[in-house]
Order: sequence, then structure tokens, then C-alpha cells
Amino acid sequence: MRKRAKLQPEVIELKAELKREQYKHRYISVLKSTVYTLVVVAAFAILVATLWMPVLQIYGSSMTPTLHEGQIVLSLKSKEFQPGDLIAFYIGNKVLVKRVIAKPADMVSISDDGVVRVNSTDLDEPYVSNRALGECDLEFPYQVPEARYFVMGDHRETSIDSRSNAVGCISDEQIVGRIVFCLWPLADFGPLSGVQYQNDVH
Repeated sequence: MRKRAKLQPEVIELKAELKREQYKHRYISVLKSTVYTLVVVAAFAILVATLWMPVLQIYGSSMTPTLHEGQIVLSLKSKEFQPGDLIAFYIGNKVLVKRVIAKPADMVSISDDGVVRVNSTDLDEPYVSNRALGECDLEFPYQVPEARYFVMGDHRETSIDSRSNAVGCISDEQIVGRIVFCLWPLADFGPLSGVQYQNDVH
């Protein structure tokens, strides 16, 4: 029986080097594949967040008690908004969050003690803690212009909204989306549903 030839040290070293190179090649290949997958997933997430579901952080107190400063919320792109919906929109380079109160062509009136009336019907607003006329330079009754929405913050004393010419009524082009979900903090995690008013209001 023939004995297996003893490998020379140079051959052993060569085989070890070959194994190292093969391992390095596989490692780099897996790394490239992983990085590519992460980039694609991140790009897709950014695209979704930008085009369909923008994520926003709440600043200020104009929407208390419904929304609070520091909350992170998810908005949904939409073309139609109903009174009661929470929406985010641009004013200059800022994004504000308010509640839709009236639709295009609706007639709005607000009494000195803050009672809101749309199309001759007083609104039932359980989300408002303290009614107030707030900062207002409109003459009532006020008709909402075509293709625009009348919006107000839930904290009526401090909110600057459609009652003021500084904000005015909001056009479709300004709207980022409808606020539908709270992501953070975890204690508030869950859907944020708007208040749908009775049909005879709008």
C-alpha cells in the first residue's frame, strides 16, 4: 500500500491562503448584498413616508387636549377631507396641525363665547376643553372660499388658525395629509380618529 505523499509547507500555506481568500470573497459578497438590501428598504421607506404616509412631530399646544407637544404622528395622503378630520398643512416653511371645521362654500359663525356654528347648526365639539373666540379678524357669517377648508386648533384660546388672516383658509395644495395614528409615546400608541359631524352641518 502506497503512503500518501507528505505535503510541502509551501503547499499547505498556499491552500490556507486560498481558503482565506475564498472566505473573504464570500464575506464581501454577503456584506454587499446586505447593504444593498438595506439601502433598497430604506429608500422604499423614505418614498412611502414622503409620498403616502408622512411622519410628523407635534410642536406647541394649539391642539391640546387631542394632541400634545412631542408626540409623533402618522399622516395619510388624501384628496378629500371632512369636517372633524385632523390635518397637517404648510404655512410658509412650517407644518401646522389643525382640525377641519368647514368645507368649501360652508357658512361659519363664531360667537363671542366661542360657540362655532356651521350652516346655521351649532357644532358639538367634545374635543374642546374651553371654548373661546381666540385671535379672530373675520366678520361673521363667513363663507369658506371655493377649494379651501376652514380649520381651527382644539385649544381655542391659543391656536392661530383660519380665524386669523395670518393663516386663513387652507387649499388642497397646502395639505400634507390627514392625521390618522399616534406612533409615540407608546402610552398614546394607536389610531387618531376625527370627529364626523352630523350630515346637516355640511
